[in-house]
Amino acid sequence: MTWVEVAGPVAVAGGGAATWAKSRHPAAWWPVAGLPLSVVRLLASYGAVMDSCGLTVPPSRLRMLATWATTRREVRPVPPRRGLIRPTSTGLRLRLRLAPGQEPADLAASAERLRHAWGVHAVYVTEVKPGTVELRLVGFDVLHRVRMPRKTGGGLLTVPVALRQDATAFVRDYRTVPHELVLGATLSGKSMYLRNLIAGLARQPVALAGIDCKRGVELAPFAPRLSALATDPDEAAELLPVLVKEMEDRYDLIKARQGLAPSTPEEEITSDIWGLPEDERPVPIVLVVDEVAELFLVATKKDEERRDTMVTHLVRLAQLGRAAGIYLEVCGQRFGAELGKGATMLRAQLSGRICHRVNDEASAKMALGDIAPEAVEAACSIAPERPGLAVAGDTSGGWSRIRTPYLSLTDAAAVCRQTAHLAPDVPALDPFRPAVPAVPVERPTPLVAPRPVTD
Repeated sequence: MTWVEVAGPVAVAGGGAATWAKSRHPAAWWPVAGLPLSVVRLLASYGAVMDSCGLTVPPSRLRMLATWATTRREVRPVPPRRGLIRPTSTGLRLRLRLAPGQEPADLAASAERLRHAWGVHAVYVTEVKPGTVELRLVGFDVLHRVRMPRKTGGGLLTVPVALRQDATAFVRDYRTVPHELVLGATLSGKSMYLRNLIAGLARQPVALAGIDCKRGVELAPFAPRLSALATDPDEAAELLPVLVKEMEDRYDLIKARQGLAPSTPEEEITSDIWGLPEDERPVPIVLVVDEVAELFLVATKKDEERRDTMVTHLVRLAQLGRAAGIYLEVCGQRFGAELGKGATMLRAQLSGRICHRVNDEASAKMALGDIAPEAVEAACSIAPERPGLAVAGDTSGGWSRIRTPYLSLTDAAAVCRQTAHLAPDVPALDPFRPAVPAVPVERPTPLVAPRPVTD
């Protein structure tokens, strides 16, 4: 009775503490309790779970004869061969060798069953090589409280800006996806995504140009790091032709490089700036357009002519800018054909798509409908209580849920001030460089009060 009286309250208290830790601090609960339980559950039920999910195959005839000759028992169906279990800070990873006749789609179709059978938050299947897949088991909802992985890789024009639902980093790679469209309603987290992106680019030798027709309220705090900034449609109409002219000059540089002697090695012949020698290569330029709809809205006939000119310049930059090292990041709340001539053509050139919470299904279709139709429903189901959550898609048809970590405007502006010396010199953009107010320097208070000198 003494043991019962003592052990009962202790067990209840321990169970309550474990439940509280799992709900409030899942990142701390997983390595202490969640990981061991999931490993034991997986090892104990692996064969039975694979059999119930239809992921087993009949054994070979040679195996049947050998088993019958040695043990005199019936041979059970063979599941995929399991590799070593590798624990991570957010879940488990293990590789499976598929049995003959199986394909990765078979495991992907059973991912939800495997999740319930092994008691984890999610299961993702990735093909490593023909015949081998990797199962990534995520122990808890990693998008509830975003913690970026320590090792995310990186390089020039590569910025980890968010966390995927499978606990891997979502990396914005301009060399792979040169232009991107970011859509989202008010307070959906679109500005947070932009802050993380600019803060990451600010640490690299990249020229940043911005068009913010909301009088610069979004991009003005990053002025120390910007090489050009337009805060209204009139200034944007002056900046865009300069960028187009810069692009044409870079094409002339590439063509001059191509006019080499016949004895020139093949590795020195190039069709973009990345094949130029490093001492001749111009710096890449990233143009961030916030609230792109403001460039399309017109009130008078004169505004319509200006709009058509700006849209033409944007379309040219989207079509030809990649080879010249000029990349576009277009943001807005809605971007459809109703904005006017050229909107659909420009959107078709933006191969990367990020869709935050939107106000209607039509807006989600504008962002994802033409590249990943099945992702539209996922974008429409984003709750207002989870700002920063978005659906990322690309022209390959793949998509995933992502969420950006919290970064205050003060911290992002501080990064831009600290990296202002990295802003490259682009003479064509000097007239558009934003004026940065001088930071007042506080004089130290003297330790001894001064005394007047008398004759």
